[in-house]
Amino acid sequence: MYVRRVVLNDFRSWQRVDLDLEPGRTVFVGPNGFGKTNIVEALWYSATLGSHRVGSDAPLIREGAERAVVSTIVVNEGRELAIDLEITAGRANKARLNRSPVRSAREILGALRAVLFAPEDLALVRGDPSERRRYLDELATTRRPSIAGVRADYDKVVRQRTALLKSSSGARYRGDTSALETLDVWDGHLAVYGAQLIAARVNLVTQLGPEVAKAYQLLAPASRPASVRYRSGVEMVEAEAAAGTVDVDLYEAALLAELSRRRSAELERGVCLVGPHRDDLELRLGDQPAKGFASHGESWSMALSLRLAAYELLRNEGSDPVLLLDDVFAELDEARRRALVGVASSAEQVLVTAAVHDDIPADWDARRIQIGMRDDEEGRMSAVTS
Repeated sequence: MYVRRVVLNDFRSWQRVDLDLEPGRTVFVGPNGFGKTNIVEALWYSATLGSHRVGSDAPLIREGAERAVVSTIVVNEGRELAIDLEITAGRANKARLNRSPVRSAREILGALRAVLFAPEDLALVRGDPSERRRYLDELATTRRPSIAGVRADYDKVVRQRTALLKSSSGARYRGDTSALETLDVWDGHLAVYGAQLIAARVNLVTQLGPEVAKAYQLLAPASRPASVRYRSGVEMVEAEAAAGTVDVDLYEAALLAELSRRRSAELERGVCLVGPHRDDLELRLGDQPAKGFASHGESWSMALSLRLAAYELLRNEGSDPVLLLDDVFAELDEARRRALVGVASSAEQVLVTAAVHDDIPADWDARRIQIGMRDDEEGRMSAVTS
């Protein structure tokens, strides 16, 4: 799989950019702040409907514009697919596939499969559980686009149920039971969608485990062995996940039982305390959790291992995903650079950003695109192939 063309309109700093791309290696070179990462970010957004830099859509729209448009042409096994995505802050995105509108932007998921390496990946190791949950959910969605709908339905249930918990706290003391009866209904919805999401994550973690261990051994052969584990606040869920059990009905029953057990605590706090939105992917080095115990180098190796493992899973399922390397070579030592170069050497398409040419491996035969400023009155951004 590779991206043949990308066109951005009012995306981030770009008023417009139109680039023809090729299989193999392409490097976007330019000073920081000139928009090279924005190109990679736009492609990642087309693949996942999310940014690796911000949590909302508003910053993606160029200042003064009403919307941003990202258009790509993807080639997969000789067949072309055109993807057009319109991003509007505060409103649902609009999308087209081969120029035909689709009902939901989620229908474009899977059309472009990509794996992204970026400096922000350190947050996978050192950041909050939400970073690791997002990693799992994005990868699960790339493999099975229907998971996007499950995630959206689950998030909606959590919002509605949290609002009900807050309002039900006072109603309980007034003897009003109607709100609590409604809560029973939302408990059922949370268990249904939560069980599906947990099952997808557990299935993914089971397959990721060996790949993460292998990648980490490649990156840091002298370090402790790496492992991953799904952690849940629901004891039965965690036990079954550790055994690699993927049973939606079992997870649904476990969630319902835990919701019943913790209802008083939830009503008291007005917070949803049960469900996959509170779970985590535990990363371990030897007998210790990576978070808080890993050195800087070990943290980078673990973060890279997660991305390399994702790449191998997607690759083993079909065509190569597009490999996006956002300014990571400057962050890595020589050993980790070599490992990443080894993976990139066999990828169908690799798109790289770098501030200077020296950040790119000297022996790479790569197309270079210089990102700079045009000498026009508006000072518009430009990209020039060199």
